[in-house]
Amino acid sequence: MKHSLSGIRLSALLAAVALSLALPACKPTPPAATTPDEPVAASQADQATQARAIAKDAYTWGFPIVESYKSMYAQAINTSGPDFHAPFNQIGSAASVATPKDTAIITPNSDTPYSFLWMDLRAEPVVITIPALGEKRYFSVQLIDMYTFNFAYINKALTQGKAGTYMIAGPDWKGEAPKGVDKVFQAETQFAYGLFRTQLFAPDDLANVKKLQAQFKAQPLSQFLGTAAPAPAAKIDFPAYDAAKANDLGFFSYLNFLLQFMPPNPADAELRKRFETIGIAPGKPFDEAALSPETRQALLDGIADADKDLQEFTATRINTEQVFSADLFGTRDALKGNNLYRFAGAKLGIYGNSGSEADYLSYFVDAKGAPLDASMHDYTLHFSKDALPPTNAFWSITMYDGKSKLLVDNPINRYLINSPMLPSLKRDADGGLTLYLQHASPGKDKESNWLPAPNGPFYAVLRNYSPASSVVDHSWKKPPLEVTR
Repeated sequence: MKHSLSGIRLSALLAAVALSLALPACKPTPPAATTPDEPVAASQADQATQARAIAKDAYTWGFPIVESYKSMYAQAINTSGPDFHAPFNQIGSAASVATPKDTAIITPNSDTPYSFLWMDLRAEPVVITIPALGEKRYFSVQLIDMYTFNFAYINKALTQGKAGTYMIAGPDWKGEAPKGVDKVFQAETQFAYGLFRTQLFAPDDLANVKKLQAQFKAQPLSQFLGTAAPAPAAKIDFPAYDAAKANDLGFFSYLNFLLQFMPPNPADAELRKRFETIGIAPGKPFDEAALSPETRQALLDGIADADKDLQEFTATRINTEQVFSADLFGTRDALKGNNLYRFAGAKLGIYGNSGSEADYLSYFVDAKGAPLDASMHDYTLHFSKDALPPTNAFWSITMYDGKSKLLVDNPINRYLINSPMLPSLKRDADGGLTLYLQHASPGKDKESNWLPAPNGPFYAVLRNYSPASSVVDHSWKKPPLEVTR
């Protein structure tokens, strides 16, 4: 949704970018003819340089964590907010698909009504019960930890369309699967997210989806077993999420708060040790007021450096389709410590599916490599006869505003075109399919195939749920987006 991309297979991202995990100690030796003040000045400059480099790495590594907190706060904590769904360990369902009014998650999908489960696993595990959904309907429960790693899935491949019961445990839980539980999944963080997607076949299918959503159940393990509940976990004073603060040095305050619920993983040990040198540590207050002007600027410059790297990465790797979404989203093992990929995924469409679950191909530029802008051009997307996206479930192409990264308000309330709509789409004379991506109507005779764009920059995402092997191995290629005006 998310909803990542709500969510997203963002086509193409950098093959391998290694973030520096250590900086050399710098003890500059002053020239023979120096004043006493010069070595001190050199040392201060060197410290600022180191702080800038560490801040860049910390922002790259930590952005997905803080961005995920934005969703957790909106959906499970801020009870008076417009995006609140349910408190921790309870499922909240949206009995509709996403619209432009949904702003909690950038690049949401609008194919699958969502259900949301934020889990507090500190006191005890949570048990999820899934009803029988049948063989035809796509569904998945994407299990995401605080790093935004997709640590497991409950999906049709696991359930075969039958009912099932699954337990989600925190990092401190030990034991065997309790009686009545089909499988146990363990998160490495004390909070985790269960993002449910249930396919909507057509508008008149919404009542069926609502009935299925009502059968999803989440229970603390003690309630499931009918035993006494353990002592409750300590109450947490959650800080309100503020976008302006999160995009400034307040980012590090949020990160410190969240790290106390994320037991150190050996893979991050060296990195987290470096972060401590600029005041990043679990549960520790980040004292902006104590920073010198030079250090403050160095940390801000480090954040800017991380964003600059991402912009270059997007231009040179995403837009040129050299890396695929399977490299952006997945388990910790699958991502192999590539923090730039995780950063890019969170920036471009947090909570994207792992590549085996869904494929995302993005359109950020036209066939000639120019950025998409519907205030200047009209575009067409043409699929040759028998060359539609091959899928085991369904595909869709969704329009997004290039500035807000949200769905686009438009006069026909159409935010996507997907494979269930094929019977209502107009085919070309040769049997192919041409879609019109533009701001103004292409004309009444073509409106069935019109995907409205904003009057400005935009991008589109081609999603494929349960993609066929030719999509997974990249032998099937998406068609280019052609400029027609």
